[in-house]
Amino acid sequence: MSLDATGSGALILVLLMAVVTLATRWGGVYVMSFVPIGYRVKQFIGAMASSVLVALLAPMALQGDTGARLALLATAATMLLLKKPLPAIAAGILVAALVRQF
Repeated sequence: MSLDATGSGALILVLLMAVVTLATRWGGVYVMSFVPIGYRVKQFIGAMASSVLVALLAPMALQGDTGARLALLATAATMLLLKKPLPAIAAGILVAALVRQF
């Protein structure tokens, strides 16, 4: 199957991606409605969230530029000091922007 990515083809692609995204999100909620949320399931969900975070950040730490690495460092340091995610995210964005500006 071939779909042209110009004109109405682009709109069809965006709508198709939206449908797939909604199906996976709603499907996960539907499947989890049959799973009793006990202690082990809570631990699994917590570990899964952490593993996704590591999977996203590890390539950036290993292959990213100086701005990315310093942003990760600033985010981690701010999070350890303040224990609040919003200031930590803001610090990371600010450091990345400043390093890349200069």
